Amino acid sequence: MRSFGKWLGRFLLVCIAALVAFLIFAPGYVEAERNAVNWQGPYSVSDEAAALHETLVIGDWHADSLLWNRDLTERGNRGHVDVPRLLEGNVAVQVFTAVTKSPAGQNYHENSADAADNITLLAIGQLWPPRTWDSLVERALYQAERLHGFADASDGALRVITDAAGLEALLADRASGAAVVGGILGIEGAHALEGHMANLDRLEDAGYRLVGLHHFFDNELGGSLHGVGDRGLTDFGRAVVEEVVARGMILDLAHSSEQVAREVVEMTDIPLIVSHTGLRSACDAHRNFPDDLMRLIVENGADQGGGVIGIGYWADVTCDDSPDGVARVIMAAIDVLGVEHVSLGSDYDGSVTVGFDTSELAALTDALLRAGATEDEVRAVMGGNMMRVLRARLD
Repeated sequence: MRSFGKWLGRFLLVCIAALVAFLIFAPGYVEAERNAVNWQGPYSVSDEAAALHETLVIGDWHADSLLWNRDLTERGNRGHVDVPRLLEGNVAVQVFTAVTKSPAGQNYHENSADAADNITLLAIGQLWPPRTWDSLVERALYQAERLHGFADASDGALRVITDAAGLEALLADRASGAAVVGGILGIEGAHALEGHMANLDRLEDAGYRLVGLHHFFDNELGGSLHGVGDRGLTDFGRAVVEEVVARGMILDLAHSSEQVAREVVEMTDIPLIVSHTGLRSACDAHRNFPDDLMRLIVENGADQGGGVIGIGYWADVTCDDSPDGVARVIMAAIDVLGVEHVSLGSDYDGSVTVGFDTSELAALTDALLRAGATEDEVRAVMGGNMMRVLRARLD
């Protein structure tokens, strides 16, 4: 019996050690695998491009960095985004999107809403508060708390932007030489509302200003581009769209079904965005809306300049994740949609492999110039168009 007790004690110690090792090392390993960099550098940047890049106001519509257990105030050795690298890349505004549910086996064509959820295991493995383990809205609120916490700890290098006045103050300070970046909170999928409009109040109070209706599965609002069929908006989805419009929030159609996108265009007259995407004619992928639908989307809200699409940096939407490959799709989008409707939407830290992280954005400026973009076109795409939409929508 004594030997059995000794064996059991050793077994428990091994189990505890394995659990501790899992909690310490597994999340970082998963992130490093999921958010790799297919670096093909060193990327050459001409003196002309470097000088232009330093004068740009740069904005990015989509990064999922809050999902991972990294201190975003420190320069990381994995992933794609943190405050030091944003400043190195001269980024003025970064939208940080909260992922709250993601189906196991996710793919671009069809996923069941009932599939096992990857984010539950990630939340537990990263020791998020227990309140987040079985609540989508609590996961969103926790990620908002993380961004506010990073801002508080950043010595002024990061500010959370919630209104037009904050945006203008940020841009004025940067124009005066301040090393500061603005973070805007966005939801990747309004399933985080858990079917209750009152949760939109909670998310808005927490600082969320951008609402994506869907992610990789159909939800209470309607059909996903990657769901079952091509479902449109539900009554609850229509009510959420109306509330987002009325509250001066930004409405994101990335991951929504084509039918949802067409119905949103029919019922709204505001600048809409597709935050992280490619262009179907430039990279023939299901993940990219057809060009004719993209035109309808960006023409919405024409009296305020219309909407924008954010070109992603990963090969599934660009067919080439190098700076030249991303620049090629940007130039194609300019030809199809007009330069005023094209912006950046990296999908950094979104379980994608990219060719460069945010510190190397000057390589994209260089690639655009070599692809034939004018300086005005570069300024518009790299951030000018995004600032216009933010000014139009943020109260």
